[in-house]
Order: sequence, then C-alpha cells, then structure tokens
Amino acid sequence: MQHQARKRFGQNFLHDPLVIDRIQAAIDARPGDYLVEIGPGQGAITSGLLQRAGALDVIELDRDLIEPLRQRLSTVGTLRIHNADALAVDLRTLIDNKETNSPILRLVGNLPYNISTPLLFHFLNQLDVVRDLHVMLQKEVVDRIVAEPGDKTYGRLSVMIQSRCAATCLFHIGPGAFKPAPKVDSAFLRLRPLRPLPYPITDPHVHERIVAAAFGQRRKTLRNSLSSLISPELFEAANIDPKCRAEELDSASYARLANLAAQHSS
Repeated sequence: MQHQARKRFGQNFLHDPLVIDRIQAAIDARPGDYLVEIGPGQGAITSGLLQRAGALDVIELDRDLIEPLRQRLSTVGTLRIHNADALAVDLRTLIDNKETNSPILRLVGNLPYNISTPLLFHFLNQLDVVRDLHVMLQKEVVDRIVAEPGDKTYGRLSVMIQSRCAATCLFHIGPGAFKPAPKVDSAFLRLRPLRPLPYPITDPHVHERIVAAAFGQRRKTLRNSLSSLISPELFEAANIDPKCRAEELDSASYARLANLAAQHSS
C-alpha cells in the first residue's frame, strides 16, 4: 500500500515485523473479542487482529487509506470501517447490542502523537464499555502515565489515568520501526479499567479541577495552588499536609480531597 504519510494526521506507519508480533502477542486477541482499532493506517496490526478475532471495527480519518485497507482485508474477516475522527466517536454506538452496558470493547491502536492526550481523556469518559486499552504512544507520555508520586514525570496525566486504570508500560519501540521514522521514541501501553474503583470519585469535574490546579503550579505548596478550592479545614479533614507539593500526593489522596470538596460545596 503506497501512501504518503500526512503530518496533519500525525501519521507514522509501523512496519517492523518483530514489533508487530510483540504487539499482537501483548493484545492476545481471541475469537469473539469486540476489538476497535484507532487509526489502522496501512493495516500493520489490523490483519493479525482480524485473523484472531474474526471481526474488527476500525476508525480511520484519512479517506485515502480506507479503500486499500478494505480491498486488502476483504477475505480475512468482518471488517467494519468508520471514516471518522476518533475524538468525536462515541464508542457506545459501535456496540451491536445497544442494551449492553458491560465493558466489552477492547481498544487498540497507534494513537496520533499530536492528539494523544485529548484522545486518552476522551476514552476515559467512556470506560463503562471498555474492557482494556492497548495503545502506542510517545515514550515520554507513557512515562508520565505510569509515573509514581515523587517522580519528576508524575503529574496531572498520571493522576487522572491512575484514578481510573491500572497502567503498564509493556515495552519501548525505537523510531526505526516506523516509516517515516518519528523524532521520538515510542512505547506500548496497557490500560485496564479498575473495577470496582478502589477510591470512587463522587464528582469528576471537581476532581479534575483540583488536579489541574495543583499541577498547574506544581512548584507551589498545595495550600497556595489550591487556595481558591480547598480550605484549611478540608486539608485537615482529608489528612493531607497543605505544605506538600502536587507531586507528593497519590491518586487516592486526590480522590479523597476532591470528594470532601464536592461534599462541602453541595
């Protein structure tokens, strides 16, 4: 499939067979799995997923990639192609049985690095139908997602994702595995939604505001960065030292603080 990679779509096509095999092994697709691939591109992992699962939904924004993909894989299995922007897709609409509320979708894909964070937040809001996610991202982003409190890379993205999912960096991928080669290293990430949530969040909007404010001024103490959102009494009730800085609190502490703030404002 000859196709000029387009920068505006963030296209870097995977071609290394060893990396492709590692990805297929990590996903471990089975017959009957409800797989959704984001950005199949030239089909590097699409064919293997389709062979293993028998059916596959793919979301592709670039119209020029759709017909070659359809022709190449027409005899492999049931391929449902959606020409759409993944940022605008409601995953629930892809489920055949609209009465199903169970987490059955398995998301996979090489996410465009230029919009990877908005895409991750978009999927976080739809975890009620998602069983797991296996995605390729810039290594720097994966490092931030899996970072622990106290790490220099620990931040808003770490807290927001770890509040909802168990995150595992499976392996790193060098630039040479892609055409054209990106200027950054990549990593393959597994996210498994936590069920039940170990620390449920009563008001996600309050939680998001607190986490964003804390890391928006991460050099300040929480007393200063959250002064407009959290009173000294709430810090005390949450058993959190207001002299701490944002990167010192784990996900459970942010959830506890947000729940108290939501309760206080109601």
